Amino acid sequence: MSDLGRARAAVKAARPEGGPALTKARAEVDAAKVALGERGPVWWTDGALDLNRHMARNTPYADWAARRDWAKG
Repeated sequence: MSDLGRARAAVKAARPEGGPALTKARAEVDAAKVALGERGPVWWTDGALDLNRHMARNTPYADWAARRDWAKG
């Protein structure tokens, strides 16, 4: 998140002059967003199982869920 904030500040600073500085700053914003998962390959076509609407205990995450306080009921 801090990289994205710095990149956005660089865009704001470079906007009045434009040119290569603005292009570079916008590329930094894009790189930060890709790193955060906001851009890049979409998750819904990655071939992973769709585990929505499944209880955690009925998924590959069952062991992890069993260790959570909220799962002990």
